[in-house]
Amino acid sequence: MRSPLIVMAACSLGILSGCMANSVSPQGQQVVIVQSLPSQYQCTYKGEVVGSQGNWLTGGWTPNKNLALGARNDLRNEAAKLGANVVVITETINSTDDENSLENITHVGRAYICR
Repeated sequence: MRSPLIVMAACSLGILSGCMANSVSPQGQQVVIVQSLPSQYQCTYKGEVVGSQGNWLTGGWTPNKNLALGARNDLRNEAAKLGANVVVITETINSTDDENSLENITHVGRAYICR
């Protein structure tokens, strides 16, 4: 049987970890996020990617800066999984709670490999 103190500590740790931004993988660190596709490079479309940070439970505890950074890191990680090295963000969706505090940020983008 688990002690109530251990259960409470585990739940608190879970909530606090929601305050941190998603980390970027070593492969994701090689992905560049841009506003438009660089015309001087040859780029091949690899697919659509989505990156997000936050949810109804942890979003209110996570600073907006970490929500934004975590969503971008998640987007870069997803692009890296496709073998891409460039992402053009096509849409950003911000979810808010009843008090208009950010709960979630989601980026949708087009991933490319550019040479």
